[in-house]
Amino acid sequence: MAQQFLVYQSMWAMERRCPDGLEWSLDEKLAMIRDAGFNGAGVRFADRSFVKPVTDFLRAHGLSWQAQAYPQTVDDLKPVIEHVLEFGADHLNVQPDVRPYRLEECFPLIDGWRRLAADAGIKMQIETHRNRMTTDLLFTLQLLDHYPDLRLTGDLSHYVVGREFWYPMTDHDQALMHRIIDNCWGFHGRIASREQIQLQLNFAQHQGWVAVFMAWWERGFRQWRAKAGADETLIFLCELGPPEYAMTGADGYELSDRWQESRQLMQQVRDIWHGVSTD
Repeated sequence: MAQQFLVYQSMWAMERRCPDGLEWSLDEKLAMIRDAGFNGAGVRFADRSFVKPVTDFLRAHGLSWQAQAYPQTVDDLKPVIEHVLEFGADHLNVQPDVRPYRLEECFPLIDGWRRLAADAGIKMQIETHRNRMTTDLLFTLQLLDHYPDLRLTGDLSHYVVGREFWYPMTDHDQALMHRIIDNCWGFHGRIASREQIQLQLNFAQHQGWVAVFMAWWERGFRQWRAKAGADETLIFLCELGPPEYAMTGADGYELSDRWQESRQLMQQVRDIWHGVSTD
């Protein structure tokens, strides 16, 4: 079997949060994801009453999904794992909803989550994310010193904002990010700058940062291909979030069409994958 590349759309990113108060229904969101050509969705797995209809729809239409969890304790992951065992998932993506001061405080949590996932036969990744265990780049690099085999999901935007990297980036800062990327087994995607978590893809003033992220994802896809098995699947989740991730004008409406940008990003990363997989 050949390695596969799938692009998912975040269910959270399907929220509008506009001043008009209008929101798409769950069925509308799922149909839009299907009709746009995404391979599946990123789904919060805590609430079974939400998980069942979403995964039923995705499965019926030949799509797949990743399970997202936000545990604060080891035991918090147990019901999520039960849902994954019941409904399936490509993998379990964990955002550790804790903010330890000392590195040693992380060890029993990571060890416990990894043990639960391994016992259940579920692939698990830890996401890089602000206001989580992995909020700080240097702290996370120290975690990798202790767990060199830790599988990360790289939401690289958070470290650009968190570290306020200058553009153009220095070789030193690039090396820090490369070490994170080289431990990634999946990616969540948006474009950030040193002051904004989510930039519009097509504004001229943002193209320097667009190029930085595209190069990072290319590196990420290459390193994944080199280490992953012949039958494994790499997941890229388009995660262009609603306000306040999305910038808005004085009227409260977004400055660009985020749904159009999500579909554009899907094609851009597929183009990167095509280039990497055909070298």
